[in-house]
Amino acid sequence: MIRILEVTASPHDGGLAEGDIETTAPGPVIAVATAAELADQRAAHWLEHATLTLSEAESADRRVVTVDSVDAAIADLERVCGHSPISAAVCDDVLRANAAHAATRAGLVTESLAYSTLQAGPEFARWLAERGPVSIAAESGDAVLLSRVEDTLELRFNRPHRHNAFDNRTRVALLEALTVARLDPTVRAIRLSGAGGSFCSGGDLAEFGGFTDPAHSHLARTRYSPALAIDAMTRRLGRDCRAQVHGRVLGSGLEMAAFFGWVRAHPDTAFALPELGLGLIPGAGGTVSVTRRMGRWRTAFLIMSGRTVTATTALAWGLVDEIGA
Repeated sequence: MIRILEVTASPHDGGLAEGDIETTAPGPVIAVATAAELADQRAAHWLEHATLTLSEAESADRRVVTVDSVDAAIADLERVCGHSPISAAVCDDVLRANAAHAATRAGLVTESLAYSTLQAGPEFARWLAERGPVSIAAESGDAVLLSRVEDTLELRFNRPHRHNAFDNRTRVALLEALTVARLDPTVRAIRLSGAGGSFCSGGDLAEFGGFTDPAHSHLARTRYSPALAIDAMTRRLGRDCRAQVHGRVLGSGLEMAAFFGWVRAHPDTAFALPELGLGLIPGAGGTVSVTRRMGRWRTAFLIMSGRTVTATTALAWGLVDEIGA
């Protein structure tokens, strides 16, 4: 259940005293604002402490999401969060926790523990039941293609028939490639792209629910984490650790790309974080990487609204660094 209030409301309105937001009924708190209200000194509290602020006025403030219609945006938030209220509340908690520190590993552990909690919850169980049983077809060929051009390691997701959905084979191959880069000091640049129509359309849904149990799932995510490997290479290479994205960049595809030091997006790229619809939250590092790039407020909107954003919006928000074919 989301709560709606004016951005200039008293910190005590609705029983939400300053510092008490975590002790009230769980769920996102959405502030709404006009252009005049955004400039009002009374807006300071909820701009900072709300889950996000919606406005039809243009604003460069990363705490504000500018929309064509506040009413339509609220309707989307109510629909998605109403369908998965537990996941929405947990997501809000994790985004707030991870925004409070910059440590990648600590943030990934927080995210993974929350993700495992939701894997054992009723909303994910409902999604699994609605999806029904699936069979996973055996695949041949390399899930990630590698090539070396002088001092640059070129990597390419290679499941074009699945829009490069991120499965376990791809995870293993990507980690192996990044290990090569980590151990080879002559690698001075990395480029990751995707074959076919999309960079990466997120986790392969056929594999969802195939974990042994949530505890082992947590250990696997945090011990064999592409996010940690990419983050380490970005710290070493900076802007020379690059992702070239196009087509669908969804879920884990977006979460991993956001860890790169430089992200170039094709003009027609579409970005989304649809995990809440499954009764989950981003689980490939997105509550760290995406939040780091564009703040917890706009990250919350992307997750909780179920909306897709364009390359132009992604650039304005800092989610990508450049647009180009």
